[in-house]
Amino acid sequence: MKALATVPRAAKVRIRGQITIPQDIREEMSLDAQDTIYLFRVGKVLLMTPKRMERASLAKKMEREMKREGLTLEDLLTGLKSQRKRYLEEALAKD
Repeated sequence: MKALATVPRAAKVRIRGQITIPQDIREEMSLDAQDTIYLFRVGKVLLMTPKRMERASLAKKMEREMKREGLTLEDLLTGLKSQRKRYLEEALAKD
């Protein structure tokens, strides 16, 4: 598998709710036509994973933890952006 993608990719939701995952991502993740993708909603963010999570309540657990810590979705996204930047700086420094 290639390095983690850090740039958002666009995908249109069609009339019947279908979303096409870009071909290069399907190939990199070895996704086939009949594979199951699991979806989790965390606030207004939709997470997709080809692996079944051990707990079906992952999103609820995440929401409870965010509330307990006093974090908003914006806080998480800001933290994600700074971590992504740090990761890229470290990864590019190794090259």
